[in-house]
Amino acid sequence: MADVFPKILTVSRIPVSPWLEVIARDVQFDSGSPAETYYAVAQPDYVVALAITPDSRVLLVRQYRPAIERFSLELPAGMLDPDEDPRTAAARELLEETGYPTATIELIGKGATCSSRISNTTHSFFIRTGERVHDFSEEPGVSATLTTLDELRSLMLAGAFAEQAHVGVVALAAARGLIEF
Repeated sequence: MADVFPKILTVSRIPVSPWLEVIARDVQFDSGSPAETYYAVAQPDYVVALAITPDSRVLLVRQYRPAIERFSLELPAGMLDPDEDPRTAAARELLEETGYPTATIELIGKGATCSSRISNTTHSFFIRTGERVHDFSEEPGVSATLTTLDELRSLMLAGAFAEQAHVGVVALAAARGLIEF
């Protein structure tokens, strides 16, 4: 049987924290070439919620992101806990970050977070919320805000809502007919 290329020759994992590993893969692309080492970040799967409140506004969160050294305006999102169902994780993240409970939830899409560098999957959901819980207290450094779809479109075009994975969730929701601009 002929060898199939590309071929992963070795894989090593370097734990960095409970939420992150660096993976080194030695890959050979054909029988005459030497192996090349490729690095990736391994993290738990990720969930993103495009959440619409009962008054038809979109929930966004503003939080400081050390990786980019500034505040970011994004959709409610986060990593799955071990053995957690993605729907459960999306509802949990929404409630933790915004104080809004999930009334209905629909999978928008599922795919690679960043196929060249991150080896996890993003699960995106369209959520209709209930009313905000009465005694909700925001997490330190995280603030929830409400916007209309037209305002969200303007924020996207101005670069103020610029997390590309989250822009993709909005685009996929629009392509599925869940929202209209």
